[in-house]
Amino acid sequence: MAYVTVIVMLALVEYLYFGVAVGGARGRHGVAAPAVSGNELFERFYRAHQNTLEQLVVFIPAMFGAAYYVHELLAVAAGVTFLVGRAWYFRAYISTPAKRAGGMILTMLANVTLVIATIVGALRVGLS
Repeated sequence: MAYVTVIVMLALVEYLYFGVAVGGARGRHGVAAPAVSGNELFERFYRAHQNTLEQLVVFIPAMFGAAYYVHELLAVAAGVTFLVGRAWYFRAYISTPAKRAGGMILTMLANVTLVIATIVGALRVGLS
């Protein structure tokens, strides 16, 4: 489970980095706290960061569940896919929002894989 934990911590570091980027965008685009609107470029940073938080709610428990009930390697592979997908999504959203789909697809592929694997693995264990 050590590698799974490392991947989850890297996802949190990635999220923290996105948060720092939001703070920088807030300053560059003159959006004073607590406002979260007023400049489209800032709003892109903010929304990409919030979307990552929404995805982490699914990712973190599913990551540990898949590693425990199925296999750590499957969880790690899906976790790396999640990290790449989030980075792709964030960069695309802040530059050209219409091109964020690839990153979102990778993110969703990772999360759906982890959730389904966890459900199937838990049922398999529970029914045996």
